Amino acid sequence: MEVITLTPDMIKVFVLLSAAILVFVFEWLRVDIVGILIMILLPLTGILTAEEATQGLSSNAVVSIIAVMIIGAGLNRTGVMDILAGKIIKIAGKSENRIMVVISATVSFISSFMQNIGAAALFLPAVSKISQQLKVPVSRILMPMGFSAIIGGCLTLVGSSPLIMLNDLMQAWWNNNGTALNGKVFEPLGLFSVTPVGAALLAGALAYFVLLGRFVLPGKREKGTKDHLASEKIRKIYAPRLDHAVLKVPGDFKPQTLSELRIGSRFNVNVIGIIKPGPKKKQDLFPQRDSVIGPGDLVGVISSEEHVKKMADTLGWEIQELEDEFTKKLSASEHALVQGIIPPGSSLVNHTMEDLDFRDRYRVNVLAVYRDEEVIFERINEIRLHAGDALLLLGQWKKLRKIRKNLDLVFTEELQGEETKPEKAVPALLCLAVALALAMVFNVKLSIALFTGAIGMVLFKVISIDDAYGSVDWMTIFLLAGLIPLGTAFEKTGAASFIAMKIVSAMGEFSAISLLLIVGGLTSFFSLVASNVGATVLMVPLAMNLAVHAGINPVLAGLSVGIAASNTFILPTHQVNALIMRPGGYKTKDYVKAGVGMTVLYLAIMTAMLYILFS
Repeated sequence: MEVITLTPDMIKVFVLLSAAILVFVFEWLRVDIVGILIMILLPLTGILTAEEATQGLSSNAVVSIIAVMIIGAGLNRTGVMDILAGKIIKIAGKSENRIMVVISATVSFISSFMQNIGAAALFLPAVSKISQQLKVPVSRILMPMGFSAIIGGCLTLVGSSPLIMLNDLMQAWWNNNGTALNGKVFEPLGLFSVTPVGAALLAGALAYFVLLGRFVLPGKREKGTKDHLASEKIRKIYAPRLDHAVLKVPGDFKPQTLSELRIGSRFNVNVIGIIKPGPKKKQDLFPQRDSVIGPGDLVGVISSEEHVKKMADTLGWEIQELEDEFTKKLSASEHALVQGIIPPGSSLVNHTMEDLDFRDRYRVNVLAVYRDEEVIFERINEIRLHAGDALLLLGQWKKLRKIRKNLDLVFTEELQGEETKPEKAVPALLCLAVALALAMVFNVKLSIALFTGAIGMVLFKVISIDDAYGSVDWMTIFLLAGLIPLGTAFEKTGAASFIAMKIVSAMGEFSAISLLLIVGGLTSFFSLVASNVGATVLMVPLAMNLAVHAGINPVLAGLSVGIAASNTFILPTHQVNALIMRPGGYKTKDYVKAGVGMTVLYLAIMTAMLYILFS
């Protein structure tokens, strides 16, 4: 066996890798800053050239992610993701575990025939929608989805780069070692040769999160938390009156208009929506003074818990659970609580909300007025407005933008929402179909295929070019751009080969089980800290040589490398893990907590299935 000696460049790589892992684990720096530092330090230390250190910015994976983020933003703008989220909810219901299983299994299936990073990125907007509608923390769904997307690459022989190149690597080794195999002819693996193993791995991962998710995933927020509507600053100012509730009107209630009920003046409660009973469940999210409340209606309100309870007791209405269609609609991403300041000289000064017919004209609820360090909730429609007053507004983003355009009102935060364009759904889906067809049918490089779809979104005016730039999560991009050259350095300097040879030389005789575990463990480690392609190229010849010496089927050893290259869950170094890190609000310790058990389970299932099927 070839002897590999430790070199100064290997030592530099080991130091840099150890430092990066420590920074990730203890979160001393933001992850994108770590990526940029890696790109800088690799050429400064002489490990890589400047071109090699910055190659991650132009890599196929990073460019593909940028394109997929733009495509996802376009699909989200047209409402396609709302439809997809609705279909998933219809199938899975409101159960967190069922939602997780349906999404994870769907993404895993898609990643079996396209790159897992693309499958995960395409589903990010849908997961966000589902999380908002069902009040399930997105952190409880994204990590199982990400892990399943990675495992999905093992469902077919074209699902991941290591498996795509596996037959060629094993054929090359076979050609050079024919004498050791008594002239046996190499039989390439078929497209679905790995499917039983991949299916078992996926089933194991889903069972892992269903049974242990509450222990290994980040904890849930308290039920009823409503922080998706307002910023932290707004919640601190107006918190006493930001509780919202839904009340059911009894069947014997005499129909009355809002002006007749005088709910605001009598109870200091804001009515923000009415749902009529019946199969269509007609919704009025911004009722006017002449809106009628009748028997069986659901009435949405915002105020303090004390005032809502007083109102319910007085009128004989029943407070409902918040898991209803009205609350889901209000909680969707197109609604928000924002604060607007009245500047000096504004046309609003010396007018009341009633004078301006504000609610009926703009379909926006004014919930409070902040003046001279005092928050006013009572009779706000009758208050004569002053320069410097702050108004707390609840409404759709498009209505808030209309107010900004037509009134002298300065918002304290950016109006982030964008009006949906359902009429652009067909062009958006066409752009996605063209991108996928170019990649899967015409074998166009994935980054070019996806960017074709992304620029199509802009040309068809599904999304503006400025919004396309804004849809890219640059923190994720720079993290990945730094990890890719670190993997290159790990392979180029021989650091990976050095570790592999040292471990192998320390082992004695191999059984089939021990060989699979050692090869799987080494490949998993190299895939975690370097790249799965580099780990496969390094480990396939080594594993097959070890198998021959131990009298074990070398194809079994080679296949274990191709599958183990997807066992990358402990750190956010895999592209999918890096992609979901920020949207899921994950920290490195979250990956360690969930990934350790997943890694052990993965190795156990892979070893058992390969031994049963191929030994």
